[in-house]
Amino acid sequence: MAMQSQTTTAAATLRPQFLAVGAPARRIAFLRRPAVNAALPGLVWLGGFMSDMRATKASFLDDHAAKTGRGFLRFDYSGHGESQGRFEDGTIGAWLEESLAVIRAESRGPQILVGSSMGGWLALLCAQALAASGEAQRLAGLILIAPAADMTERLIFDQLSPQLRRDLEKNGRCFLPSAYSASPYPITRTLIEEGRKHLILDATVRTHCPIHILQGMNDSDVPWTYATRLVEHLAGDPVVLTLVKDAEHRFSRPSDLALLAQAVESLIETPAQGELTFE
Repeated sequence: MAMQSQTTTAAATLRPQFLAVGAPARRIAFLRRPAVNAALPGLVWLGGFMSDMRATKASFLDDHAAKTGRGFLRFDYSGHGESQGRFEDGTIGAWLEESLAVIRAESRGPQILVGSSMGGWLALLCAQALAASGEAQRLAGLILIAPAADMTERLIFDQLSPQLRRDLEKNGRCFLPSAYSASPYPITRTLIEEGRKHLILDATVRTHCPIHILQGMNDSDVPWTYATRLVEHLAGDPVVLTLVKDAEHRFSRPSDLALLAQAVESLIETPAQGELTFE
């Protein structure tokens, strides 16, 4: 599920700010580019599992925001990148709390949430939470890259071997090999069990904003059919689904990034409410 990508030299020179979130407080690192053109919706990046705010797609979006005058906000979940905490202590609920806190405290005007992999799930959860609290106007739309909705259950727990399930039960954790890291990823029982409080694919999902999903058909982590399943649950929102036949989970080739930029610029030109468009 992770999207470990290379950090750009330019991004490495940026100094983060910090926001205290939760109790006990966690220091969440963020980078914010102020908007030059306030008429354009800003962008908020929600990264993937064990990724960080200086990875390839986030850095690309920062460059794109600079060129177009958009504001851009990116941050690291606790236990990720430059934020406080241990990864093993993280849960979907904690990362959702941090996402909402950063969006509310540091974004100005309507925003487009851009969520990659696990960040796609968190973007959907953020949209639901903001709508429930009467803040739907904060969102201009969602762009979801290989969205891994319900990943702790459907893409991790359901795929564990019997031995890894025994390890999880006995030791409270297991270690999952990853193509993105030389070290296996620690998966905790708490992550799995707490994640069950946030599952969304058993009911209709409403975001109250337009959505553009970008999905590689050569993705071995989040199968492209998983994206079509998500679309079925987004019955009340306008959705564009772009399937890229040879794209993998990273979705970071120049051609992939060009599609991401196009999605940002075309999101406001959405189909009628509830209409599904394939590109």
